[in-house]
Parts: sequence; structure tokens; C-alpha cells
Amino acid sequence: MEKKYTYTLEIKVRDYECDAQGIVNNANYQHYFEYARHEFLEHAGCSFAEIRKLGIEPVVARIEIDYKNSLHGGELCQCKLNAKREGIKFIFYEDIYRVADNKLCSSAKVTTVCLKSGRPVRGDELAAKLGQYLTDDTATI
Repeated sequence: MEKKYTYTLEIKVRDYECDAQGIVNNANYQHYFEYARHEFLEHAGCSFAEIRKLGIEPVVARIEIDYKNSLHGGELCQCKLNAKREGIKFIFYEDIYRVADNKLCSSAKVTTVCLKSGRPVRGDELAAKLGQYLTDDTATI
């Protein structure tokens, strides 16, 4: 069964993101995942600037990345994601696919929490903005 995603962002791999082996350096995948989450938030109508105006600071608490297939300079990839809320955590499941052959290149589970005045909060304001994009359907994750 093919996964369903709530957001997709296309990214072109830049040559300077590659290492001496000519493949994307592992650290750059984390940049792609973060870029996709930020763009997703804007797409959902709640940019980081807007969230911060509410006094909320979403921060990454944990990130797990699995590397499957390498990307090379000039290739197009798509970062696809789903978001889920578990208590005070917002969890983003992200996959990066190479466009040319639709091969899965990397997967991440990014756990975030919201802080207000330095203390963890439920992030209800963020949940309200993301409402239609949050899923509990494990078939999409």
C-alpha cells in the first residue's frame, strides 16, 4: 500500500551539499527535513514568525534518520510528510524520494515540543492552526 502524505516539497540538490564521494552529505538530509517542515507550516497558514508572536517556540526534541539511497548533485527530490500530535509532542514523519526513479532515499521521525517562556506546553494554538493536517491514521504514516 502506497503511503499518503499531507504535504510535498520538491528540492533540487545543490553541488555544494555533496561530499568528496559525490553524494549528498548525511547532515544535509536534516536540512532538507527542516526546510520541508518550515515550508509546510507556511502552507498550513502558521509560519514560524506567527507562531513566535503567540509566544510559542516549537523546538526539535528528537530526530531519527534512516538513510536508504544516495542523492547526487543536480538531482530533484521530494520531501513528503505527515504530522501527528501525541500529548505535548508534534511528530513529523518525513520521507525523501528521488524524483527520477521514485526511490526512497531517507526517512525521518522528528519529534518536536512547544515551549512558552522556556517551559513545555501543549501547543494548542499550533494544533488549532494545523488541525486539518494532523493525522491519527497509521496507514498514512
